[in-house]
Amino acid sequence: MVSTRRTLFPLAAALFGLAATVHANPTYKAAMDGTQTLPEPIKTVATGVVQFDVSADGKSIAYKITVDRLTNASAADVHLGAPSRNGPVVARLYPHGKSGKKGEFSGVLAEGRLTSADLIGPLAGASLADLIAELADGDVYVNVHTNDGVDPANSGPGDFRLGEIRGQLK
Repeated sequence: MVSTRRTLFPLAAALFGLAATVHANPTYKAAMDGTQTLPEPIKTVATGVVQFDVSADGKSIAYKITVDRLTNASAADVHLGAPSRNGPVVARLYPHGKSGKKGEFSGVLAEGRLTSADLIGPLAGASLADLIAELADGDVYVNVHTNDGVDPANSGPGDFRLGEIRGQLK
């Protein structure tokens, strides 16, 4: 009986640990820079990091975007798409009703929570589970746009209206 307990307790502990791992809340991260932008890389000193933390119930995603040396931030969006493709916007992360940041900025650009009510484009009206499935497949990226407010567009760092830095969430 003693040897059975010695075998069962470690086995039960291992199974409990495996179950806890399977039900852990997924976290997705991406380093963002100009080399990931499409259709071609952008030369910029700006970089960033984005993190998505899925809630235990799968009904919300906490997000945080931190940037370094980004000039004239105007928008940050969640897109569906593989690393080699541009895709549609499915959620807006920044500016959320505020005007963009003029001049160079380093720090937390945006943070908050996404729910199914925030989904737009091809995911409008869908469950957040649909976005989470795309994240798990590696088909979601964040794009941070810049705009100096002066034409012509896309004239250099601080003025890439289609996106200056991008990162594929993994």
